Amino acid sequence: MTDKNIVIPIITGPTASGKSAVALKLCEMIDGELVSCDSMQIYKGLDVGTAKATSEEQSKIPHHMIDIIEPGENYNVSMFVEGCYQAIEDILSRGKNPVLCGGTGQYISALKDGLNFEEDPMADEVTDKLYEEYRANGIDDIYRRLVASDPEAAEKIHPNNTRRVIRALAVYEATGKTKTQRNIDSKKNGPKYNFMLFTIDYEDDRSILYDRINRRVDIMMDEGLEKEARFLYSLPIDRKSTCCQAIGYKEFLPFIDNEPGSSLERVSYEIKLNTRHFAKRQLTWFRYINDIHKIDRNLTIEKQAQFVINELNHA
Repeated sequence: MTDKNIVIPIITGPTASGKSAVALKLCEMIDGELVSCDSMQIYKGLDVGTAKATSEEQSKIPHHMIDIIEPGENYNVSMFVEGCYQAIEDILSRGKNPVLCGGTGQYISALKDGLNFEEDPMADEVTDKLYEEYRANGIDDIYRRLVASDPEAAEKIHPNNTRRVIRALAVYEATGKTKTQRNIDSKKNGPKYNFMLFTIDYEDDRSILYDRINRRVDIMMDEGLEKEARFLYSLPIDRKSTCCQAIGYKEFLPFIDNEPGSSLERVSYEIKLNTRHFAKRQLTWFRYINDIHKIDRNLTIEKQAQFVINELNHA
């Protein structure tokens, strides 16, 4: 189903900004159901470190796109977009209102720009052959071919980023189109719905956001984040997988492995530091999004949600 007359809010913003509280209140006020746009809340069993809604919150407001895969399973933005649209269509079919919420920029951009992820089996075959070549001879010649065939893509990809180098060259060799052209083609139909983006504004004083991050990490530690990290690293999965390398978990590895100098205090410090750096990158990303509506953080949660409703009504 496609209907660009339907306006769907996406409540986004940096980690610990309070976006989930606004989204939940908005759902209460407009008979909505929440669709998560968070790349870590998809994993089953990872609740504390991903700041999932509590069981009580989920019992009041139906949640979608959380707890959908096991840790260690592969997942990508194309799978997210497909699942997200299925959730939106299900919610609309029951006369409810979808409210999207999350801070994963890649997911939100894919929805906002209407990316069309066409399957390309040939690109997959070429990718496999390029990996064989890489294992035999290294990345240098592959990167030189990328520079010659798609200099714009090569300029944006570091030669040591093997995965991206190989994928970019595979797309060109399989389709005859540069990565830039493929991106243009993927957006030609636009988004299925009229998505309206909202973010809680912290640009004037980031120290307030950073203080919120520090307090949230302390709460997570009290709520059993260490136990959750130990559970994750006890699983028979690759420690280089996405979930194992996520902020809030990877910092526990030296402590769990009993490395010299490791301590829970050090773990907490590292999580806070890495989360603040991540929030800074998120703020930079939001700054360059066109048509994003800023929510005054000083308003009550109910008034923040009412602001969203007012903007939706005027769309």
